[in-house]
Amino acid sequence: MADIQKVVLAYSGGLDTSVILRWLIETYRCEVIAFCADLGQGEELAPVEDKATQVGASKIYIDDLREEFVRDFVFPMFRANAFYEGGYLLGTSIARPLIAKRQIEIARQEDARAVSHGATGKGNDQVRFELTYYALEPHIQVIAPWREWDMNSRTELIAYAERYAIPIPVTAEKPYSTDRNLLHISFEGGVLEDPWQEPYDDMFVLSVSPEQAPDTPEYIEIDFQSGNPTAVNGQPLSPARLLARLNELGGKHGIGRTDLVENRYVGMKSRGVYETPGGTILHIAHQAAESLTLDREALHLRDSLVPRYAEMVYYGYWFAPEREMLQAAVDEAQTNVSGTVRLKLYKGNVIVVGRKSDKTLYNPEVATFEAGGDYRQADAEGFIRINALRLRLRALAQQ
Repeated sequence: MADIQKVVLAYSGGLDTSVILRWLIETYRCEVIAFCADLGQGEELAPVEDKATQVGASKIYIDDLREEFVRDFVFPMFRANAFYEGGYLLGTSIARPLIAKRQIEIARQEDARAVSHGATGKGNDQVRFELTYYALEPHIQVIAPWREWDMNSRTELIAYAERYAIPIPVTAEKPYSTDRNLLHISFEGGVLEDPWQEPYDDMFVLSVSPEQAPDTPEYIEIDFQSGNPTAVNGQPLSPARLLARLNELGGKHGIGRTDLVENRYVGMKSRGVYETPGGTILHIAHQAAESLTLDREALHLRDSLVPRYAEMVYYGYWFAPEREMLQAAVDEAQTNVSGTVRLKLYKGNVIVVGRKSDKTLYNPEVATFEAGGDYRQADAEGFIRINALRLRLRALAQQ
């Protein structure tokens, strides 16, 4: 890759990518264009442009992708009710294909033959970024510094940053890394690498602790249309604004903190701590909307595929044919998932207390324990005997 003249770097302004920006210039003697995706990092974005310029970027793109992120990536994933290994709502995973997609678009625009990222050789993000690069631009050249340089720890990166006077947001005392977007914020590394160590409460950003949450519960309502949330408390909101509003409500009530030891795609286990207040509310509300409107067999079939779908997102196969095929099936099932869900938020809990829909499949006249309804209880005897036939035959054979 000695002929590389220009590289587009996925740049966050954090420790890794700040060091990488300088390292690319020093190592490849090339022009580096920094690209930062605004996915809802908030105040973290304020110093990015000055920092990138100070470190040596020839140009900096800071693109507001918040609406596209929630509309075209988060909402499709939530229509599938996807979560990884029982608890991770995939906040980092789902952001990577969008960042990589826009990075390729900039590379084409700038006539850059190479792209780079800050993912380590031990993590999932290297796979997520690079699978997307190659799916969208098969001949792109990829520079992954963590797989090339001789620095092998964040402690060494901090020393490198100090040597080149690179401003960084971590210290030797708090070396854990964070990743923030509208869906979540994650924390990894440093003291968190000990799975017995409880996270420091002052580490959290989006939420108060459940102990410090209000003593009075708050009731909210979320409207859904074809599987997508469209309004909170009757107020229509764009996808990004809706998720931001749910983050405020959830964070206020200590909702969405998750502490996991998860299985990375590359084979090792890792410990991650996540804050996903709005996503946690949305996940529970969507399930409640489906409970009224989704046919039993369609629901059960979709649920059987959730672990597979979640793996596709976690592993980085967003732009793969199997994910697109499964998404089409999911979205077909979501056609009638419309209505309103009422929730009670209280000290870290999201409690469903009501749901209604014009497309409900719930019929109180049939379900009632009182007399009436188009259902003959005597019919259940034949239903049971037919379904018990194989069990009776098995028992007879064993006698």
